[in-house]
Amino acid sequence: MKLVVVESPAKAKTIEKYLGPGHRVLASYGHVRDLPPKDGSVNPDDGFAMEWEPYADKTKQLKAIADEAKSADTLILATDPDREGEAISWHVQEVLRKRKALPKDVQRVTFNAITKPAVLEAMANPRELDLDLIDAYRARRALDYLVGFTLSPVLWRKLPGAKSAGRVQSVALRLVVDREREIELFKAQEYWSVTADMEQDGVPFVARLVRWKGDKIDRLTIGNGGDAAAAKKAVEEGRFSVVSVETKPVTRNPPPPFTTSTLQQEAARKLGFSASHTMRLAQALYEDGAITYMRTDGVQMDGGAINEACGAIAKRYDASYVPDKPRQYQTKAKNAQEAHEAIRPTDFSKDRAGSGDHARLYDLVFKRALASQMASARMERTTVEMQDGTGQHSLRATGQVVLFPGYLALYEEGRDDEGDEESRRLPRMKEGDAPAKKKVDAEQHFTQPPPRYSEASLVKKMEELGIGRPSTYAATLQTLKDRDYVTVEKNRFTPNESGRLVTSFLERFFERYVSYDYTAHLEEELDDVSGGRAGWQAVLEAFWKDFKPKTAEVMEQKPSEVTAALDQFLAPYLFPDKEDGSDPRLCPTCKAGQLSLRGGKFGAFIACSNYPECKFTRRFAQGGAANDGADSGPVVLGTDPDTGLEVSKRSGRFGPYIQLGEGKEAKRGSIPKDVPEADLDLTMALKLVSLPRTVGMHPESGKPIQASIGRFGPYLLHDGKYGRLTSTAEVFEVGMNAAVVKLAEAAAGGGRGRGAAREPLKVFGTSPETTKDVKLMEGRFGPYVTDGVTNATLPKTANPDEMTLESALVLLAERAAKGPAKGKKPVKKAAPKKAPAKKPAAKKKAE
Repeated sequence: MKLVVVESPAKAKTIEKYLGPGHRVLASYGHVRDLPPKDGSVNPDDGFAMEWEPYADKTKQLKAIADEAKSADTLILATDPDREGEAISWHVQEVLRKRKALPKDVQRVTFNAITKPAVLEAMANPRELDLDLIDAYRARRALDYLVGFTLSPVLWRKLPGAKSAGRVQSVALRLVVDREREIELFKAQEYWSVTADMEQDGVPFVARLVRWKGDKIDRLTIGNGGDAAAAKKAVEEGRFSVVSVETKPVTRNPPPPFTTSTLQQEAARKLGFSASHTMRLAQALYEDGAITYMRTDGVQMDGGAINEACGAIAKRYDASYVPDKPRQYQTKAKNAQEAHEAIRPTDFSKDRAGSGDHARLYDLVFKRALASQMASARMERTTVEMQDGTGQHSLRATGQVVLFPGYLALYEEGRDDEGDEESRRLPRMKEGDAPAKKKVDAEQHFTQPPPRYSEASLVKKMEELGIGRPSTYAATLQTLKDRDYVTVEKNRFTPNESGRLVTSFLERFFERYVSYDYTAHLEEELDDVSGGRAGWQAVLEAFWKDFKPKTAEVMEQKPSEVTAALDQFLAPYLFPDKEDGSDPRLCPTCKAGQLSLRGGKFGAFIACSNYPECKFTRRFAQGGAANDGADSGPVVLGTDPDTGLEVSKRSGRFGPYIQLGEGKEAKRGSIPKDVPEADLDLTMALKLVSLPRTVGMHPESGKPIQASIGRFGPYLLHDGKYGRLTSTAEVFEVGMNAAVVKLAEAAAGGGRGRGAAREPLKVFGTSPETTKDVKLMEGRFGPYVTDGVTNATLPKTANPDEMTLESALVLLAERAAKGPAKGKKPVKKAAPKKAPAKKPAAKKKAE
């Protein structure tokens, strides 16, 4: 018997079906062991020896693999065809070796697609484990561990509020922070454009002023309204005629099929998907046999796939859309490893797969791969120059006509910054024509700062710089979000206070290790290891020799010394020069103290040197140019008539709040965003600190209904159940009748309750097993079918619209045969124990 180990259970089932009798296919469920998160897992003093530990949740699966391996003649390691897949195979082999369950014959096979021909071909051509790839994995894992477990403790002790640092994560964060600095330093420049709405033979077009008073105009030439008005007048008064018509043929070639990074970029642009969501969808499509392996930076397609694509193009369009010879592509990415094919469909005759987001991503992959083998688009670009009678002023109109769409008939690559001036259609014109001038406009503009990074543009920048690998981009960006180092709004990254401070700390004390060139160089060295050109221990030794002393040096510094150094390093941001030449560090409250960076329990902030006499503070994130919201100390609103205690408005870590009294016994209440500054008087302040408010007793349960304000806004609470309120005012105004109605609506599904009943998407008929309706439902993790007893999730590639009663019953039967879900076993075992407890209770009632 041959034991085959793959990564996912979905693949295991499919591959076992392909291989037939004599093969047992088991899944490892991804990585089976890792370096435990503790000191000593990597020992630099012992040749960087690593202590691996199996994941707790993989114990059962490893036992199942070991048990099967003991009776197997051959072990076939068929994990994914990349560095991570090679590492998983090596881990499985080492675990079995330690358990003395490793068969004598061990083979490694890889396939780029989960189709029967690809799997059978791979099985016929086994190889040994690639030790160079495994060494590269070990070096990469050790580097990440050494950086994380050496640098993070330095952050925790020297920079309150910091969470972690990482070899790639910190450099990606620096990209976001550097872009924000560019935006802050940017000074907008005014400029004007002058355009004329014209018409020739009834066809309108737009021309812009390109020469004025004999001088060529670029974008910033006309810099004020006066010059713009003069230029506009010159165009209005001039009679313009055509002096030249230049037509050039233009050819646009299709982009190559997707790599991991270009798939993430295009899915972000066209579908609005995050990198992590894109990779989850691609993984599912790969496991279902719809696309080839999705972690790759290769741009070539297999020869057979190219022939299949050309056949599909000819069938869909005609022979003119097929190029004279197959297209060959080469990657432009830095540090690319082109060992694998580009991402493509496994079958070009299928233009659809899956449903929902899976179908949308498949459509993108299909069209991009097919377009990559289509004929070029042919266009004609026309430029028309017009001049007035004096010869001093010139207008220019440009346009483009598509003569043959080629690949554009199917697919056009998205762009981060759109510009469509050349795509305008122009009427036919010749020298001497004098188009009619309908209107002249002078429009004011201001230069724009560079845009914040989107997921697409950040991945693209990381790829250009050689930072990280395609398989790590999604995880890196997700880590920045999880650590709360960045905020993503409208799909754009903005650094948070903590992210900015961590980056500044690393730039000041560990500049080399967050530099773009060094990080890319380290990636190149890891690629050298995977290519057999460098030893993994030598790469680690060179890194550790400099890194360890540097961390020890910083660890010896006092937190106050670190803060003082950061105060100087961040001075241009925190205390920028003022236009009037006054001291940017002068305290605006006491007019005597000096402002400086301070470290507190909850992070960094700006404070006056005359504290505690002067209580001026400013959040670190505000920078020197943003003094709105700076806290000059408590503002007394009055005295509570019931207690005689002082009521004040204050500013804290989480924003402004109201405080009643002083010390530990003081009552506090946040100031909601929908309470205007003008309305925040003593009466409103006392209302806020008095929350929660009891509306009354529920007429059915007799239990209290309370109204209050929580983390997610105003709400009602009754007997552990919640209902939404729409505003702060409603917290104090809602009456009993309205509260009862809102709670009832929330319980029935009008609120955010998870127990709300859902309507079925479709009812197929009656189940012969349960005699209940078989329904198609929309669940938290996608569509599923149910017969009232068993629930079965639809496969990722199944189209819900094509489901029938028969196919639903097959899914339900397969699900029922598997037994209870892995995560639900404890619940089902506990159920019989509860049943006997109910019987005695019933007897007591009978007595």
